[in-house]
Order: sequence, then C-alpha cells, then structure tokens
Amino acid sequence: MAGNLTREEARERARILSVGSYTVELDLTGGDQTFESRTVVRFDCEEPGADTFIDLTAPSVSSVVLNGEELDPAEVFDGGRIALRGLQARNELRVLAEAAFMRTGEGLHRFVDPVDGRTYLYTQFETSDAQRMYACFDQPDLKASFELTVFAPADFEVVSNSAPDVSAAAVEDPEGPKSRWHFPATDPVSTYITALIAGPYHVVRDEHDGIPLGVYCRASLAEYLDADAILEVTKQGFDFYHRLFGLRYPFDKYDQLFVPEFNAGAMENAGAVTFLEDYVFRSRVTDARYERRAETILHEMAHMWFGDLVTMRWWDDLWLNESFATFASVYCQVNATKWTEAWTTFANVEKAWALRQDQLPSTHPIAADIPDMQAVEVNFDGITYAKGASVLKQLVAYVGEDSFFAGVRAYFAEHAWGNTELSDLLRHLEQASGRDLSSWSREWLETAGVNTMRPEFEVDADGAFTSFAVRQEASEEYPTLRSHRLAVGLYDRTEQGVVRRDRVELDVSGERTEVPDLVGKARPDLILVNDDDLTFTKIRLDERSLRTVVESAGEITESLPRALCFAAAWDMTRDGEMAARDHVRLVVSGIGGVGDVMVVQTLLRQAVAALHQYTDPSWRDSGFDMLAGRLRDLLTSAEPGGDLQLAYAHGFADAAAGAEHLSLLQGLLDGAITVEGLTIDTDLRWTLLRRLVTAGRAGEKEIAAELDLDPTATGERHAAGCRAAIPAPEAKAQAWDRIRSGEMANAEFRATLSGFTEPSQRELYRPYVERYFALLDQAWREWTGEFAQTFAEMAYPGHLVEEETIRRTEEYIEKQHPAPALRRLLVEGEAGVRRALNAQACDARAAG
Repeated sequence: MAGNLTREEARERARILSVGSYTVELDLTGGDQTFESRTVVRFDCEEPGADTFIDLTAPSVSSVVLNGEELDPAEVFDGGRIALRGLQARNELRVLAEAAFMRTGEGLHRFVDPVDGRTYLYTQFETSDAQRMYACFDQPDLKASFELTVFAPADFEVVSNSAPDVSAAAVEDPEGPKSRWHFPATDPVSTYITALIAGPYHVVRDEHDGIPLGVYCRASLAEYLDADAILEVTKQGFDFYHRLFGLRYPFDKYDQLFVPEFNAGAMENAGAVTFLEDYVFRSRVTDARYERRAETILHEMAHMWFGDLVTMRWWDDLWLNESFATFASVYCQVNATKWTEAWTTFANVEKAWALRQDQLPSTHPIAADIPDMQAVEVNFDGITYAKGASVLKQLVAYVGEDSFFAGVRAYFAEHAWGNTELSDLLRHLEQASGRDLSSWSREWLETAGVNTMRPEFEVDADGAFTSFAVRQEASEEYPTLRSHRLAVGLYDRTEQGVVRRDRVELDVSGERTEVPDLVGKARPDLILVNDDDLTFTKIRLDERSLRTVVESAGEITESLPRALCFAAAWDMTRDGEMAARDHVRLVVSGIGGVGDVMVVQTLLRQAVAALHQYTDPSWRDSGFDMLAGRLRDLLTSAEPGGDLQLAYAHGFADAAAGAEHLSLLQGLLDGAITVEGLTIDTDLRWTLLRRLVTAGRAGEKEIAAELDLDPTATGERHAAGCRAAIPAPEAKAQAWDRIRSGEMANAEFRATLSGFTEPSQRELYRPYVERYFALLDQAWREWTGEFAQTFAEMAYPGHLVEEETIRRTEEYIEKQHPAPALRRLLVEGEAGVRRALNAQACDARAAG
C-alpha cells in the first residue's frame, strides 16, 4: 500500500472527476533498481477551477505537464501525490517519473531466479499500489480505459490485461536488444486490477469457447507445471459461470500466471490473474492441495464478473467482492468439478477462520466501516471472506437458488463496467425473490458477533423426546439474536457407523425456538444442530453427543456432519468449554477413521496448535508424545503411496518431540529408515529437517547441505526459516538483525519470522519482547504496509501465554497511541493470549 487515501478524499475526487483513459509507457531495460514510467491521463472535471491530486509513489518525478503547462515537480510532488490546481472542464496530464522496482510484493515486484539468474517481474496493486507503477487516481470508482506500451528485454514474455498487438516488435538499442509490446486500451477498469507481468516465463497456450487461455510459470519450474490440470478446472469454471451468470466472460483473453514471492493466494487482475507460485507443486502433495488450488482458480475467475466487471464503489464493500467469489468458487466446485464435497472443506477451513475472526475484539460487521486505506489493509480477514460467504450461502437458502442467481444476472446486466454499493445488489435480489431483505441485511450485514446454538430437551422413561428446543445465545458485547434457517439432525450408532436417522429443517429466531416435529422421537446418540451447515453459527453438543463424537467421530459415515462435529469440539476447546487434552485425545482416537484428507490435515493442525497454546504446559510433552505415537502407527499402516500416508508423514513431523520420534525423523531423512510407498522428496525433506533443527538435532551444516541439494528460491526460503529456528541465542540474534533491517524480500522475511517465533522456543524469544515493541512504531512509519503488518502480526509474542504479555501490550497501546490499524493487530494478538490463558486453565482443571 502506497498512500493512505481517506474515504472522504476519494468521495470528493469522484464527485468532481470522471476519468477517460490512461496511456502508460514503461521502459524496463534501464537497470535493476528503477524503471522509466510515462503516463498520459485524460479526465474531466465537473467544477472547472477546482484543485485535486493524483497518486504517484516514486523516487523521482522529472516532468509534470497539466493542460500544456509545465509544473515544477519540486513544488507539486511530495513523494506520494502530485497536486493539480486550477483544473479545466477537460484535462490532459503528462507525467514522467522514475519508479522503483519493489521486493516487498507490492507495486512492480522484481525477482531474480537463483537457479538461472533470470529476472521476473509482476504487479500486485490491491489495494492502492498501482501508483507505484504509473500516475493514477488510485481508487476503485474512478474507472478508465488502460492502454500500455512496454519496452522489455528481447527474451521477455510480457502480459497485461488485454491481448498484445500481433507480436512484440524488435527495437534497436545501443545497450542491447529489446522489444516493444503494445496492449490496446481496455474497457473501463479500476486501477487496482490493471496489471503487468514480464520475464522469460514459460507459457502453455490453449483456447476454450472462443477464449484464448495461457498458463505461465518461471522457466526453472516448467517441468513441474501441470498445465492440463489447471486448464481442466479453468474450462469447467468458464462453462459453469457462463450458464450461472448469463453473461459471457467480459475480457478478450484469460491468462493465469504463477509468480514468485507472492504475498497472497492470488489476485484477480482483469484477464491476467496472478497466483502464488507454491501452486506449482515441485513435490508430491495430497489431493487437498489440488482442491485448494481449484478453489483459488474458481475464486479469481468469479471476480472477473463480480469485482472486475462490476466493482465496489469504495472498500466498505470489499466483502461483496470477496464473499461472493468465495461462495461462487465452492458452489462451482460442488456442481462442476470432481470436488463434490467442497462444502465440507468450506466448513473446516473458511468457517473456522470466520468464527475465529468474529470472536476477536476487533470483529466488525460484514459491511465494514473503512475510513482509509490503512483500515482496509487489515480488513482482508475471515469476516470479509469467510463469514460473508457463509451468510451468502444462507441467503441463497433463504431466497432460493433460482431467485438468487436471477438477481445476480440482473445486477450484472445493469451495472456492467460500473461501480455499485450493497443496496444495488439487494435491490435486484428483492425484485427476483419478492422478499424484503432490509431486516436480513440489518441482522447479518450490519451487526458483528456470532451466535451459539444449543439443543434443549427432555426425555421420558423410554428415551423419547417430550420437548425439544433450540436455544440461541449471543455475547454481551454483541447481543444480536438473529433469524436462522437451520436443520437439526439425529444420528445413531449402528453396525454401519454413525448414521443420520432423522432431520428437521426450520427457522430459528429469538432466544428459544421449539421444535415440535422432534417430540416423540427417540433420543439419538448424536444431536447435530445446524446439520448440513445451513447457517453461520457456533454449535454446542450435549453431553451424550460429545461422548459419541469423542468415542466415534471417525465412524460418522458422511463427511460434512463429521466435519461439523470436529469443528464444534475445536470451538469448545478454544472457548475453554472442553479441555485441550480431551480435544487431542479426540483427534488421536478419531483420525484413523477419517478418509477426507483435507479434514485430516485440518485436524492435525488444530491438535498441534492446541498442544502449543491451549494445554496446561505440564501436560504438553505427554500430549505431543501421544499424538506423534498415533501418527507413527498410522504412517506405517496407511495405504502405501496414498494421500493419507503423506498427510500422516507431515503431521508426524510437526508432532515429533521425544527422542524416539526424532530419531525416526532422522532415519527417514537420511534414508536409514524407509516406509513402503513414502517418497522423501524435496518438500518433505525440508519439513523433516525443520523439525530436527527446531529440536536441536540438526544445524547450519545440515541446512547448508540441504540447500546445496535444492538451490532454488523455495530452498532459500526454507533455509532462512530453518536458520532462524536454530535453538541458540546467537541464531536468534542473527535472525533479529535481519528482520529489523527490513531489507529482505517479502518471502524470505516471512520465512525468517516464522523460524524466529518458533512456538517451542519461547524462552529464546523472551529477550526480544521489548525489542519488538521498541521497533513497532518505526516499522509502521517507515516500512511498506505489507512489511509493517507482517512484522506486527508474526513477531507479536503470542506464544508467551502469560499475563505479562497482556500487560506489556496494553502499556504500549496506552503510551504510544498507535494508528488504528496497528492497534487492531495488537488487540487481536492480546486476545489470542487471553483465550490461551483461559483454555490452559480449563485444561489444568481437567487434570484434577
């Protein structure tokens, strides 16, 4: 993020300006630090004589010409904005600047591949970093056509939003051969979805339904690019969305580019989607990774309509973009791909994220209040994506699928190439469904917090229900009781497993809702409120149901109810209503019966997190030994070469702590021990080594040897994380010096922070708590938004679960009065410590 544009500034600029076009010319051949950027902007002003500004973050500006008049850059450019005074009704602005290549994943990022020394570039402009490449009115509601010309080294492929003219033209230059690429003007788009990707990328081309397709990656990764699988999901997505949205893909080609050191999963640049390079799999991965990649592909594709074609007016409605794309991608997976159980993954991953976020002190309504750009940067969260998607899923159930998508189609048709607000979408949904959505919007979009549902019942001597009700609860801070459409499922233990015997669907509102259809039915072994996951809520299990889950979760025959039960147990653990050791025992006893690898991987991550954060420290070693022992047995007995075996291997590496288990890891790494079907490939080797390093069983010598085997960008990142995780004061000191310099590339920065804050090395981190708080203010003022936020979150002393961490955080906030976005991150970190203290106290009580 470059500047900190406020909502009021954006509204005023949008009130008086309409932007026609950007004509941008870039020369990427001049050096490795900066590049020449020429911009011509044509725009109208409703109030001739008014003053405004255009955004540009660049080291220097050499020329500014407004309506033919030369302006002095020293007077009008302040490093982030160019002042424009005395505008005419129609205006032309010309800016010549020297812009900077970035190493933070923002703006125009530059990367040199250590394998072959070749240079790769790509842009990341959301939320407001287009101004790092060209002068622009960097806000979503000032759309304009975008025409780009690029001078690049002769061996570069260059990609932008539109397809280039026939071919790149060679240009003679005394400093070496280069090519000129011209990309014709687009239809009106927002600045944050304009794009440039350039370098000697490997490309696979195809076509589907008249749409040219391209899949790109670095040349050194070409052997690993499974373009056919990527294109299969892409084609399935286009066919499905064309039917669903009633409007063809609105751009002239569709490129998908897997780029290095990306800060997010992907970015929906119009016609030129960029993806995290980790989605090009160098080693064997489970189907869960392919499923997540497919969801990401379909998420970004949905944005071509919802976000790129029709765009939010301001970042208050960021959720409309992200929630819709999240919902649509899972809906498409279920209906158009082989991942027909994707709603199970959604319940395990997205909803868990949403529930965690919605219980933080920083929770906010889905339709958030975003006063400035710093606020939106920290709002790419579980509410904006996952809670919003959960609520949209519920809205679809409420108005009906046909009515919902009829409303969406009308919305696209009316607002194509324009900007909208929430009310525009709701109006079309109301017209299509005949339902008034004003109360629904108030309850679900304009309030914060999550409800909890509990079953309340009585039974007679024969075990039949004489009464049954669903009780709805809300927190004191966010007391809203909402209207829910949900189902109650009754499940019995049978010889075939735990199976659903009955199901009742109903509307729940207020504190208590009777369920008369269940009166007279026999009490089951498991009562599942919110069966089929129809609404966004926490659920609680009665005592008998919880016992069934602990003893027989792996025997639940269907994946979604099994996932919901595991999720309920995890939520109860986080809330201090279930001892963390009981949750670990639940995973240990039930995981062998879970065949869904995505659920297995989620459960293992949660069990390890519970051991680090939520168990009484005196039981922690016993818990790790129990979990690792179970995973060792599952690893050696699993189907050779199967996904579950690989998941167990990674899980075992995360859990191994005792001498016996660490020796097994060592044996797997050096080949002294083999497991039938398990290949110790590159990525698994780094996983094993990282655990051995963390435990003090390997060090710099072994890290260097592994890097010699994998001298790639990914290998360098793994090595940086391992070095920072060496359990020695000098290793932590070296890592801290590199972190505080702020001079690493973004991917290495995150990897180093991850090793530096290794949760099992709390005492080694303790001396850096004061240094963390001392550096915070400087980092927030001087580093880029991405680096400052990453540091504030990842270096926070959350693994020191003690009152002193809370006291120190509160002292910093009271004395330093940090910016609202930074304050939010600190409050969230503090809330995590409070939650962990409560959970540890619960676990200690369970020990007697």
